[in-house]
Parts: sequence; structure tokens; C-alpha cells
Amino acid sequence: MQGILAPIQFAVFLVSLALVLRYLATGEGFDVATATVVIKTLLLYAIMITGSIWEREVFGCYLFAPAFFWEDVFSFLVLALHTAYLVELFAGFGDPRQQMLLALAAYASYFVNATQFVLKLRAARRDERLMLAEAPSISGSRA
Repeated sequence: MQGILAPIQFAVFLVSLALVLRYLATGEGFDVATATVVIKTLLLYAIMITGSIWEREVFGCYLFAPAFFWEDVFSFLVLALHTAYLVELFAGFGDPRQQMLLALAAYASYFVNATQFVLKLRAARRDERLMLAEAPSISGSRA
């Protein structure tokens, strides 16, 4: 599920980021920018839920497995900022510019967090390839 949701979320993030920046620069397109931030946030929630289920299956705990501890810690900051945006939006706190600035802060934290996961995944794949390359070949064994 992560392999499907993560690229979708990243694509929505890129589109939404452009729309948020457009609104902040021109004052136009608040409604469409807002809709994309809400969609992005819902995708983030879905990824967090499915990711915690995956961690449970692989590591035996829903969150904070040693292999992903710091990524999970930072994920809570990402969730907090996205949730604060939704609260601000639906409770009517702040003006539209303040709401978009909060969305931008949430997006900055998301980008850092996504980068953490990508780097961790690449390192794991590299380590796996190295282990496979170093493993002795069974074919041709004289045992």
C-alpha cells in the first residue's frame, strides 16, 4: 500500500505546493489551494495508518521501531502541523494567508520527512545488494 500511496501523496504535494505558492504570491486560487492541502493531509493520514500497520507486521510494534524511530518521531511533527492546518481552516482561525503559511510549514516538514524515508530505503536496498554480492555461491560447492 505504501508503494502506491507515497507516490500519489508526493504528486499531490507538488501540485498543492505550486498552488499554495501561487496563492501566496498573487492572492489568487485560495479555494483550489485549500482543497489540495486537505487532500494531501488525508493522504498523509492514510500513509501513517498503513505505515504503522506495516511496522507492526515487520517489526512487531505499530510505531517507533528502532529501524524507523527518528523517522516516526519526525512524522509526528509532520502530522501535528498538517492537523493544525485543518484545525485552523475548519475553526476559522487566522486569515487565508496565515493558513497558507501554516500549510507551507507543514509541507516543509513533510519534505524533510519524505527525504528521511527515501534515504533510509535506499540505504537498506544498498545494504541488501552488498550482502547478496558477498554471500558465497552455493552452486559449484563441493560440500
